[in-house]
Amino acid sequence: MRIQIAKNKVFLKLSRKKLEIHPLWLRERARLDNLHDKNTDQRLYDPSELNANLKIKKASISNGSLNINFNDGIKFDYEIKELFYELNKSLPYEKPILWNSKLKHKPIASYRENMFDTISMYDLLQNFYKYGFVLIKNTPADENFLVKFANSIGTVRPTNFGTTFNVRSEKNYNDLAYTNYHISPHTDNPYRKPIPCIQLLHCIYNEVKGGFSTVVDGFAVAEYLKKNHKDLFDILTSTKVRYRFVDKDVILENWGKIIELNENGLAEHIRHSHRLDYVPILEKKKLEKFYHARRLFSKLCASKKFELKFKLETGDIMMFDNYRTLHGRTSFDPKEGKRFLKGCYIDHDSTEGKLRFLERKFNLKWKK
Repeated sequence: MRIQIAKNKVFLKLSRKKLEIHPLWLRERARLDNLHDKNTDQRLYDPSELNANLKIKKASISNGSLNINFNDGIKFDYEIKELFYELNKSLPYEKPILWNSKLKHKPIASYRENMFDTISMYDLLQNFYKYGFVLIKNTPADENFLVKFANSIGTVRPTNFGTTFNVRSEKNYNDLAYTNYHISPHTDNPYRKPIPCIQLLHCIYNEVKGGFSTVVDGFAVAEYLKKNHKDLFDILTSTKVRYRFVDKDVILENWGKIIELNENGLAEHIRHSHRLDYVPILEKKKLEKFYHARRLFSKLCASKKFELKFKLETGDIMMFDNYRTLHGRTSFDPKEGKRFLKGCYIDHDSTEGKLRFLERKFNLKWKK
């Protein structure tokens, strides 16, 4: 990708084509003091009211900048790397790395006080996006700490379970998470609109022999299906399933595909919870294929090939992407001791926003 100038026109040169950049596109990105608010970087004018016949009077390139004089009198120097960042639709995080149970080095960060606005937090969040989960070790085993940690990244999102929720074996429960049962790999709250994006679980106590945590890269399972069982992959990516949660206070429902794809045909959202899904009525042969596909997907998620198992220790926080990473646990005997995890949710804009902030603070955007 290169910027070229010819006869006071600006072109974006790609490998196989050449695209002229419209003067209005450039003009509305001119961040001059009289055009933008200094505190918010928001425009002080409506770009839709710019002259439709706006033209570039003079254009040149020097020292990594694109220098433009418009015929309305505005002059501005654009940093070419910043233009490329936008033209590439760049995201603040690096490309995801697909993994399975053979993952040798789990993404781990060590907590230290006042790390929230440091390079350490930037690295932690980059690992979170690479792998879909990250473990934060040595945090205070304080029931109130999780909210402080989550709010350092974004804002905690309350649900009908509360601002936070207590994952432990209870006599009166409205979800199987609050028992000592084995919980197979799943994503949380597929019945909600919108579905919570990121979950954090803080280990306060884990004194039992069982109760191991499990995580699965749903994107890796989807990719495996795509390569080895394309027909089953296709039906899971085209059939919407109803998800339903019921307790004494609320009934929540939502529809969605088990594997949802983005515009490039890659998995961007996994919904899987066999405790809560209700398959739609389909023609019999198609439904048989769907059942086969769902059975295989569920089997793969719980297999030794894809399921990663480990034990959370007191003070550990497990943070994972609920749109990508399935999680679960092995059963345990509550008579052996306490097993208590504190949980909460935050949204994707929390982590993305924090990454962009840290990029700017440490001038990291153009170094990737």
